[in-house]
Amino acid sequence: MIYDLPRKLAFGGRDWAIRTDFREVLKILCAFEDPDLDEAQKAYVCLHNLYVEYGAIPREQLQAAFDAALAFIDRGGGEDRPGPRVMDWEQDAALIFPAVNRAAGCEVRALEYCHWWTFCGWFMEIRDSTAATVFALRAKKARGKKLEKWEQEYWRQNIGICRQKRRLTAAEKEEEARMKALIGG
Repeated sequence: MIYDLPRKLAFGGRDWAIRTDFREVLKILCAFEDPDLDEAQKAYVCLHNLYVEYGAIPREQLQAAFDAALAFIDRGGGEDRPGPRVMDWEQDAALIFPAVNRAAGCEVRALEYCHWWTFCGWFMEIRDSTAATVFALRAKKARGKKLEKWEQEYWRQNIGICRQKRRLTAAEKEEEARMKALIGG
């Protein structure tokens, strides 16, 4: 039925049970953004976290399993051309969750279970929030569009949440710490 939320993914001639709670998918999305993980490691995190019987998936079906996982995470498939990356689930968690909570009418992190697609529905309804404003400003800047005067002021006053930080690898973090120690910072 069109109103059912998927709890299994089909490939290789059978249905495979998946973990559908939003927390599992957020772990996967955070791994996808981790600069210390290579593509194979990211795929492993995805498959291991999503599929209940990951170990039973035949090796020759791992690509089909990964493709099905990505389609699930993208709520059925993404025909839309991706725009500039304007949010980071970890960096922006303090913006995202209050907005999602308002859309949901409850503290979603306190829920024992919430299907990923339900969470995404609430996320898509985060209008008139700090998160929506910040993401819109980031998108505008990423597309090279000029900010209006009020937007420039908002950006300046909220630079800490507006500027998207680049994730550093472990090696870059070590080098940064080494340099700070050298200069006494």
